Amino acid sequence: MKRIDTGLPGLFLVEPRVFRDQRGFFLESYRRSFLAEACGRDVEFVQDNHALSTTAGVLRGLHFQRPPAAQAKLVRVTRGAVLDVAVDLRTGSPTYGRSYATELSADNFLQLFIPRGFAHGYLTLTDNVEFEYKVDAYYAPEHDAGLAWNDPDLGIDWPVDGPVLSDKDRALPPFAGFVSPFVFNE
Repeated sequence: MKRIDTGLPGLFLVEPRVFRDQRGFFLESYRRSFLAEACGRDVEFVQDNHALSTTAGVLRGLHFQRPPAAQAKLVRVTRGAVLDVAVDLRTGSPTYGRSYATELSADNFLQLFIPRGFAHGYLTLTDNVEFEYKVDAYYAPEHDAGLAWNDPDLGIDWPVDGPVLSDKDRALPPFAGFVSPFVFNE
């Protein structure tokens, strides 16, 4: 496995070693010791989530959980492709309010580690996308929050004009006026 920095502190890609032969492929999708070294601390995941989006153009996000239920995530795509986006919400961070976007796919095997204090979302680029992720805190609906996917202050270049959105995501507030509960401490 290899860590690839994104330019946003604490946010990085994980590139696994993929072994291919006539039968298919094999890879380690998660190794606790690697992640602990890459993060500089141990991350204890407590829940795995798996989502299916049946059509291209589904946008989920931008989501996060407020403290004390904030979550770090390790995300990957096992079928199809997405544009995956993370936004730094940590006050005091040199990259506060900046986003990072990358394509994650079943073909490139890349994963994104998203530390606590980031909003996260993704847009499906293909039909029948399967998206899997680990989190280090349980889902807590009372701490669930998010920001508008298309907020011009965030400047995310989504390659879609009219995505398929949930009612919840359609109603998320803008970044302007957001008071962050997260503090940068790296």
